[in-house]
Amino acid sequence: MVFVRQVTKLSGVVDKPCRGLRKDAERNRQRIIEAARELFAVRGLEATLNDVAHHANVGVGTVYRRFATKEELLDAIFEDGIDQVVSLAESALRQDNSWDGFVWFVEQLCELTARDRGLREMVYSSAYGGYGVECARLRLTPPISKLVERARDDGYLRPDAEPTDMPILGMLAGTVSEWAGHVDPELWRRYVALLLDGMRHQEGRQPLPVKALCDGRMDAAMRGWHPAG
Repeated sequence: MVFVRQVTKLSGVVDKPCRGLRKDAERNRQRIIEAARELFAVRGLEATLNDVAHHANVGVGTVYRRFATKEELLDAIFEDGIDQVVSLAESALRQDNSWDGFVWFVEQLCELTARDRGLREMVYSSAYGGYGVECARLRLTPPISKLVERARDDGYLRPDAEPTDMPILGMLAGTVSEWAGHVDPELWRRYVALLLDGMRHQEGRQPLPVKALCDGRMDAAMRGWHPAG
């Protein structure tokens, strides 16, 4: 719908589109989203809308006019982020070799969670985000489960590995990055390689000492973890 204003002239009334303000508003909105994405990637979800305004170099009122709450802003950013993880899993399933697809997905997932603290906190906690993010998060389960089951059925993945192990791998990579990223931003790759080696099926290997979380307990863990802020 195009909004118009009427400008009265001696010759009559002229309808004229009022487009300038709408363009400025959209530019500000995108500027805020990009600034928030950068800020949350580094500081996590503890950053406030005031922090976002400062990082975007806009007034606080401008941010609040576009996003009334931080949850609205998070929805705008991280629904797409979670969709990206789903797309990675679906791409991995298209690889002919199930182990290669599994390894590629784990490495891609861990790179995302190692480099983007905000996405990591959004994926692994239900403390933030609205309905859109929750729906996107639920879309992760089927393709990730299929990745694990396929590699396990083909004899590549140890038989006691479970789909609910996967998000924890990303969490571990993120923790390494958060702790030592200022010393070596690629250190997480070492531990992901060690984890993948430990997940590969080998005859005679002892079973894992503790069972993986079931879906219900994983959900309870996500509900119980509240990132800072």
